[in-house]
Amino acid sequence: QVQLVESGGGLVQAGGSLRLSCAASGRTFSSYVMGWFRQAPGKEREFVGAIRWSGGNTYYADSVKGRFTISRDNAKNTVYLQMNSLKPEDTAVYYCADQQYYSGSYYHSYNYHYWGQGTQVTVSS
Repeated sequence: QVQLVESGGGLVQAGGSLRLSCAASGRTFSSYVMGWFRQAPGKEREFVGAIRWSGGNTYYADSVKGRFTISRDNAKNTVYLQMNSLKPEDTAVYYCADQQYYSGSYYHSYNYHYWGQGTQVTVSS
């Protein structure tokens, strides 16, 4: 079992920044990819970005590329989502998710095995 706990959400003005954290515990040594997703009210959950635990390769949705950065601290089993130049359309509940082994594209939420509880990010205009 893997437990994921997100933190760092909040209210920020457009153009501002936030950093989300996702602390993983449990069976983390075999994790393959950690992803970030978000879900706005009335919308489907969408891919934000992902990072491979080994090698640190990162992948981003076009909507956040150049503004968001994912990083990891293997020693702390923590993944970060640095969000800059935030826009009102970034408002959503943000989730981190763990893919224990390769189950398919990092882009699709159904390929992930464990999920955090989510943290709210609200960007005011």
